[in-house]
This record gives sequence, C-alpha cells and structure tokens, in this order.
Amino acid sequence: MQSSKLNPTEKKAAVSLAAIFSLRMLGLFLIMPVLAIYGQSYPDYTPLLVGIAIGAYGLTQAMLQIPMGIASDRWGRKPIILGGLAIFALGSVVAALADTLAWVIVGRVLQGAGAIAGAILALAADSAREEQRPKVMASIGMGIALSFVVALIVAPLLGAVVGVSGLFWLTAALTLASMVAFVTVLPVPQQRVPSRDILPVPKELKRLFKNSQLQRLNSGVLVLHLVLTALFVTLPSQLVEVGLAAKNHSWLYLPTLLLSFAVMVPMMLRAIRHDKVIGGLRTATLMIVSALVVIAVFSQHLASFVLAVWLFFIGFNYLEANLPALLSQHAPAGNKGSASGIYTTFQFFGAFLGGVLGGTIAQFWGAHAVMIFCIVLLLCWLAFTVGMQKVSSGTRVTLQLGSLSVAAAGELATALSQQPGVDEAVVIAEEQTAYLKVNKQSYKADEISALIATYEKK
Repeated sequence: MQSSKLNPTEKKAAVSLAAIFSLRMLGLFLIMPVLAIYGQSYPDYTPLLVGIAIGAYGLTQAMLQIPMGIASDRWGRKPIILGGLAIFALGSVVAALADTLAWVIVGRVLQGAGAIAGAILALAADSAREEQRPKVMASIGMGIALSFVVALIVAPLLGAVVGVSGLFWLTAALTLASMVAFVTVLPVPQQRVPSRDILPVPKELKRLFKNSQLQRLNSGVLVLHLVLTALFVTLPSQLVEVGLAAKNHSWLYLPTLLLSFAVMVPMMLRAIRHDKVIGGLRTATLMIVSALVVIAVFSQHLASFVLAVWLFFIGFNYLEANLPALLSQHAPAGNKGSASGIYTTFQFFGAFLGGVLGGTIAQFWGAHAVMIFCIVLLLCWLAFTVGMQKVSSGTRVTLQLGSLSVAAAGELATALSQQPGVDEAVVIAEEQTAYLKVNKQSYKADEISALIATYEKK
C-alpha cells in the first residue's frame, strides 16, 4: 500500500526547491513596490526607464523559459539550475552597482535570463513519487505566492533603509546562499520521470498555441501581469502624493492583502462548489476594473487608494490562483508541460509589456492615462472570455510501460481512450509512457493495468 505522506527525501526536496525558487522570485519582486519612488534619484530618471527597469526581466524570462526547460532534459537539471542562479546573481550585482537606470535595466535583463522555472519543476517531479508530486508542486506554488506578499510588505521598509542598491545586494546574497543550499542540501533524485506533463515538447507548441481555449487563458495571464506591472509604475508615487510616506507603504499593503485573502478564498470555494469558476473569473476581473476606476477618479484621497488596493488584490489573487487551474483542465493529456510553458511565457511577457507601456503612458500622458489603458485592456479580455468553455476537472495519470512498438502504442491509446473513466489517452512509444486524463470515480486502475499488459506482450 502506497503511503499518502511525503517521505523524508520528498519533504527535503519540496522545502529546498520551494525555498530556492521563492527566494529567486522574491528578488524579482522586491524592486516593484519602491523603484517608482527611489528611481527618481538616478540622473537619467524618467517614468519610461523606471517602467522598463521594473518589467525588463520579463523579456528575457519569456524568451528563455521554454529553451532552458528543454535544455534541462538534455544537459541535466542541476547544471541548468545552478547556471540560471549564477546569471541571476550576476544581474543582481550589476543592478546593485548601477549608477544609472540604464544599468539597472541591464541588471534586470540578466536577472530574467536565469530562467529556471521549468528545470525546477522537472527536478521536483524527479524527486517525488507520482502520487506525491502534486504536493511538492503545490509547495513551490505557495512559496511563489508568499514571495510576492513578502516583497510588497518588506520592500518599502528595507528600501527606506538600504535604498535600491541595497535591495539588489540582498538579492545577490540570497541567491548565492540558495546556490550553496542547492549543492549541499538537496537530495539527488534517483529517477528521471517522463516530462511531458512538466516540460514543453517543441513539436507540440504550435498546435497548442492555436488552441482557442488556451488562447483565452494565455491572453488573460498576459493582461493580468501587464496591469500589475503598469500599476506599480505609478502607484507608489501616487501614494506619496496623497501623504503616505514611502516607508509606510507596507502598512497599506499588509492589511489589504490579508483582507483580500479573507474575501478571495471563500469566493473561490463558492465558485468551485457551484461550478461557477468562469463566472468567478469575470467577477474578479471586474473587481480589478473597479479598483482602477477608483484610482482614476478619486486619486486625491488616501482612503480611495486603500479601497482600490484591497479590490485589486482580491481580483488579482483570485485570477492568479484560478487561471493555472483552468489551464491544467484544458491542457490535453501528455501536453500539460507544453501548455504551461506557453502560459508562463505569456505571463512574463505581460510583465515586460506592462513596464514598457505603463512607463511610456505615464511619461507622456500621466498616471490617469495608465489606469484608463489598463481598464480598456481588462474589458477587452473580459469580452474574450465569452467563448470560454467548462471542462471536467479530470485527474492526470502517468503510466510507465514495457517495450511497445509504434503501432502497438497507437492501438493501445485507442483502447485506453475507450475505457470507462478515461477521458483522454496519449501513448508515446519513444518514452514507453502513457499519459491519461481520468475521472477518478469511474477509473479502474486494475483493468487499465490488465489492458496494458495485453499490448506489452505483442
């Protein structure tokens, strides 16, 4: 009987990888709440350069996210992860030493080039038994969410003491510590699992890119992170203008974040219980729109910003949690890795566009125009969700097979897809692996194993 708990090796891998990846994301997020204010001390300051500096990491991250994940299959997880962390540390040092925003941008571009998300997730899969992988992945996801929260709360406090360069030095130090921990603490996996549900498959990308349901989710995460980045090009300075000192911004973000979770979690559970997840997405989007309208119309009052930030975080956190869940449901069997690779590419490219477009609009037309631009984008995406379809939330099952010919693999895939409880089946002869999406209530593992055995004998 298989244990329902993580074993000591899996626990160590989950904690180590979650900590390493979260510290990296913390380094990317730390600068977001403060650069619009402290960036004004650089001699070449403009709102456009601040925007580019905030979002620059997204360009290289988007460009290298898929290639570095695929490279980890060829050259190994650890070399790619260590190399990515080293590049990230180098970028942090360059930004820390920068005496102009132009050099900060160079550092941020280098930070983004350390695109290790795919390799981290693949190593997490290698480090856990199949039935325990969702727990390990969830720990990494929670770590990323926590890093964003910590950055919003800690950055204004630290920024007031150590400045922008100090934040980058802290990031470099944490990254070097992560590299040491990665080499000395992380257990060496004893397996290399089939990676189609973790990493992209190049030949599948074009087909998935054209999938209309996935397009809605990809465009949604692009718009979401574009709006987030564009907002922080202007929001910190606007808060200072209404009398909230930079060092006190933490005391706005902390309670509004906590209160947003108090609303978002019940809202999410209710949507799931009543099968209204897509309706929940639209409600969350309208909450973000409402937040931006409040900022655009009532920007002279601190109370307006408190309300707006609270509404924004409810909507943002809801979408950030539910868009990936919908992606997992819509991704075809054996193609979750490819679908996720495209999704994260759109996510990081959205952050880059948010910095560039938010900075450009702020420089030439002001913060009010940034809000209007973001509102229009969100409403356009809201219209795009009209054709979004519901799918059953099937469970993914990966099965290792014995030796199979290509012909037998095709026959087996057809036979599997006709079994009760199997929604989709893909058999990859080269990997000797079957990828299934199943309904756990009617899926019969013993019957599937018996069916597979008859084909392995052919």
